[in-house]
This record gives sequence, C-alpha cells and structure tokens, in this order.
Amino acid sequence: MDTTAPSAERTPVAGTCPRCAQSALAEYEVVGEEGWVRVVKCQNCLHSLSRTPANRLGPITLLVDLV
Repeated sequence: MDTTAPSAERTPVAGTCPRCAQSALAEYEVVGEEGWVRVVKCQNCLHSLSRTPANRLGPITLLVDLV
C-alpha cells in the first residue's frame, strides 16, 4: 500500500504576506468549489493572496487543449 500523500508542485513567489509578514509565498494549483484555480498563498498562515482560474482538469492536459 502506498502511503505517500499527494502534493502539488509549488513555485516560490517574491513578496510578503499582508497577514503574518512572512516571506514564504508560493504559487500552485488547488481544486475548490469553482473548480481548479491557481493560487498564491502564504505557506506560514495559508492566507490567499490571489486566485485565478486554472486548466479545467487541473494538472491534466488534454490534446484538444493544445490545438
């Protein structure tokens, strides 16, 4: 049985969190009520700095999306 937890590739982002003043920001994709979104979140307090729509299937790219 595989006990590895799923994880998203996180890209560090320059800046400071307005809530906790830490400089631990990262950009990555998450799934929410509105579908997949690309977020910038503080990795210290998890405050969301931005949310933009992402690919409709998240990390999965269909051939039709490349045309």
